[in-house]
Amino acid sequence: MEVFYKLFQGFSTLALSDPIISLTRVGLIFLGLLLVYLGRKGVLEPLLMIPMGLGMATINASIIFLPNGAQGNLFVDPLVTDINQLLDVLQINFLQPIYTYMFSNGLIACFIFMGIGAMIDIGYIVQRPFSSMLLALFAELGTFATIPIAMAMGLDLKESASIAMVGGADGPMVLYTSLCLSKHLFVPITVVAYLYLGLTYGGYPYLIRLLVPKKLRGINVVREKPAKPVSQSVKLGLAVLLCVILCFLFPVASPLFFSLFIGIAIRESGLTHILNFIEGPLLYGSTFFLGALLGILCEAHLLLNPKILTLLVLGIIALLFSGIGGIMGGYVMYFIKKGNFNPAIGIAGVSCVPSTAKVVQKEVSKVNPNAIVLPEALGANIMGVITTAIITGLFVTLIPLFK
Repeated sequence: MEVFYKLFQGFSTLALSDPIISLTRVGLIFLGLLLVYLGRKGVLEPLLMIPMGLGMATINASIIFLPNGAQGNLFVDPLVTDINQLLDVLQINFLQPIYTYMFSNGLIACFIFMGIGAMIDIGYIVQRPFSSMLLALFAELGTFATIPIAMAMGLDLKESASIAMVGGADGPMVLYTSLCLSKHLFVPITVVAYLYLGLTYGGYPYLIRLLVPKKLRGINVVREKPAKPVSQSVKLGLAVLLCVILCFLFPVASPLFFSLFIGIAIRESGLTHILNFIEGPLLYGSTFFLGALLGILCEAHLLLNPKILTLLVLGIIALLFSGIGGIMGGYVMYFIKKGNFNPAIGIAGVSCVPSTAKVVQKEVSKVNPNAIVLPEALGANIMGVITTAIITGLFVTLIPLFK
């Protein structure tokens, strides 16, 4: 048996670890396999969840004894801070260069946000500015309401704001906020965020059915006159203007603003080759490596932080409140428009582009196949992205001022 343990260290570290560590490792392996299955079935986002699930299973199977006697892995050390030690680790650990140069500084989040910008059409919010803005604001309920709940559960203000950003349902924002405000927790908070973003696919349809009666869910928005097309020049000018204004207001979040609006600017400038690169290889490559890194970071020793359970609960609360807030905004628009608005559209203000907009259209189509609400839903969805970016700027600017 001793020879077996020397040869197969994955089993020996499992057998010789604290029982809680061993059970957690086994549980995370099965969770990883489940994420791969759900990604393959399309229940969760496959591009993110398949590498994340496989990474999670792999890292918890591949724990070894390091030369100093501690247990570790040959993929990533997220806690290394000593420069000399980091230089050594960069030459040894498989994914350490990507983690150090792309993940821990927020660059990968900016690349993904650039890709999101290249995919979205801000013409929707120009055509429907009032309804898009109102729905997006209501859909940030979880982002704000979760902060006092988190503080009541023992987190400080910076930690509370970081986990509350999950309510915006925008992974790059959560990564960036937690990196700025709670660097010691940014790994588990980011992991929780991306695990829960899959819930917008699986959970929000049930929330819509619960809070919006079938009769209202089937409303088809009657458009009295077709929306005027917005020229590319107007959209480009708006993107540039918003970028500059937001960077003046919140310079600490300027990398996110620049990334989002440079993607939009490239789209509206007609630079097809660059656009194809940003919304193709850059976005999909960054998302793939983000998923792989998130999975590799789900190592039992790292995740057995006593605050993890609290973060898991708060992540659910944030997304639930934001979904409820969005539907509340949908009802407000229903009354403002005197019944010519589908309240289910409100949940699209939760800025998981374009997932929540597609969820809304799918649920509406089940009741009324002739109802087309996707334009209104996309307007709220895209405004939700911009609103979440602004709130990120507010949080990383103002919260450090509070002692």
